[in-house]
Amino acid sequence: MTEKHVTSGRDAAKQRSERAVHQLVQQITQHPGEFEPYYELATALVDLNSYAQAEELLMKALGLFAAQPDAVERLHYGLGNVYYAAQDYPKAIAQFDQLNAQLKGAGYLMIAQSHMANGDHKRALAFALTALATQPQDPATLQVVAENLLALGEMAQAAQYYDQLLALNDQNGAANFDRGLVAMVQGEPYADYFAKAQRLDPDYYQKGQQRLRDIEKFMDEQRKKKE
Repeated sequence: MTEKHVTSGRDAAKQRSERAVHQLVQQITQHPGEFEPYYELATALVDLNSYAQAEELLMKALGLFAAQPDAVERLHYGLGNVYYAAQDYPKAIAQFDQLNAQLKGAGYLMIAQSHMANGDHKRALAFALTALATQPQDPATLQVVAENLLALGEMAQAAQYYDQLLALNDQNGAANFDRGLVAMVQGEPYADYFAKAQRLDPDYYQKGQQRLRDIEKFMDEQRKKKE
């Protein structure tokens, strides 16, 4: 894909988000007693990188719908997503930590991703596993568990979770690539995983080449030590 096409795609996405903002503002004006348009408007504002506006909107909505528990929970989740998108992970975690049963699993997953973004893979893994207990067949949760196990060097366990994930969706390019890394370290066949990853997600495959070289270098050093 050329740079011109990428720029054109971004411009089109921005225009869609701007149209959505206009429509949702009208919807809020016409139906002020509904909380969903506030949530959706905040999402559209995040797409436009308007984090401060999205935060202000959701804080206002939390006051307006304070007597509706379901609305409050959804709005806290939305506010957590705003902070996560803005890379303010402590604030994001504080919002996700307030969630009740309805969104608890999704909240734990977002807390895991927040810790992961901060490089704290042990805490990320703990929350991802907690999320997985409430949604054991959720591909996104399985992937976060596997990615953190890989980052912690727990290859055998990582393999188990990547296998579960690929059993649900074998067309996941990133998971195929990471499973290939695990297989390489474990001394298992790995070429098919990389070939599939390159076909399904060439961008992720290309970005992962440095990781691949690092692992190959590490394995060469280990072999030389044994010799």
